[in-house]
Amino acid sequence: MASDLPIGTLLDSSTPASLNPARLNRHTFWCGQSGSGKTYSLGVLLEQVLLHTRLPIVVLDPNSDFVRIGEIREDAPHEQAAELAKRDIRVLHSAAGQGQQLKVKFLGLDVRSRAALLQLDPVLDKREYNTLLRAESSGVTDLEGQALIDGLRGSGDPDLHDISLRIDNLGVTEWDIWAYGDEAVTSVVDAQADATVVDLGSFDVKEQMQTAALAVLEHLWNNRHDRVGRLVVLDEAHNLCSPEPSSPLEELLTDRIVQIAAEGRKYGIWLLLSTQRPSKVHPNALSQCDNLALMRMSSAHDLAELGLAFGYAPADLLERAMGFTQGQALFAGGFAPEPQLIQVGKRLTEEGGSDVAVPLR
Repeated sequence: MASDLPIGTLLDSSTPASLNPARLNRHTFWCGQSGSGKTYSLGVLLEQVLLHTRLPIVVLDPNSDFVRIGEIREDAPHEQAAELAKRDIRVLHSAAGQGQQLKVKFLGLDVRSRAALLQLDPVLDKREYNTLLRAESSGVTDLEGQALIDGLRGSGDPDLHDISLRIDNLGVTEWDIWAYGDEAVTSVVDAQADATVVDLGSFDVKEQMQTAALAVLEHLWNNRHDRVGRLVVLDEAHNLCSPEPSSPLEELLTDRIVQIAAEGRKYGIWLLLSTQRPSKVHPNALSQCDNLALMRMSSAHDLAELGLAFGYAPADLLERAMGFTQGQALFAGGFAPEPQLIQVGKRLTEEGGSDVAVPLR
């Protein structure tokens, strides 16, 4: 199959349009307001990456939009359908009863992450934070769940007892995200399937979503010297990389994404940040993106921000985004031979989170 990624046709033309997969080794910003076709079109790109490259994809999926990317549509062309059917696609679900469950090892998180999860500040909560550090060598942290709480309380150390109270009071051990011997998400990511979808859409509290995302990103960063190239898709990236994080856990997650945006490229951790508005994503992550996919954007303020952040996108083409219809996009940067307006093509696989239809009589 050809090495370029067919993405659709040039706008107002039947001329095929494609992107350069070799330039996915740069971070990508994918943006469009609600109803622009942003998620559908991103699915088209991911399908083409699966067809034409050996680049493993990891999708952090807060809205469960990509959980069906392994299900091929009945109207997909036979040759492409047969090729996609050969791909190894794993989906880890956050909802029970829908296949393999998304699980995280509590002890697989580093101490900073566990402290953030327990809302411990190394300065303001210096005593408890230091106790958490000391617990590393106590042996009780080899336990999980209620056994961990019981072990901390039975240690005879009043400081460890206080940590057990904090864990219990926050209800952390009651989350159904913990592995307890099941395969953890980090092990699945290490298997390097063609695509690994980490479904974050069914958690009851956002801290569970953030913990799962942090576990993946932290693991990739800690193993960055393996230099395994991966496309890491952060769909609805504003949920994971806010410019104004509101909790220690959210702040640590944002810091990790910003760090990967700044330094991850040389290690093969290539981000694709997808969101509705550029102002919702931390500017230090957005500014590191060398590829831009822009769909309909009616806010002049947002377009002005994009013009400042992505100087390689011509101003006259950015302005046309206000008049885009669904599925139309501006592609610019390294993965486009030149800035071009494109009507994105049809999906080959099913959408996981399509719009709810209006019931008609």
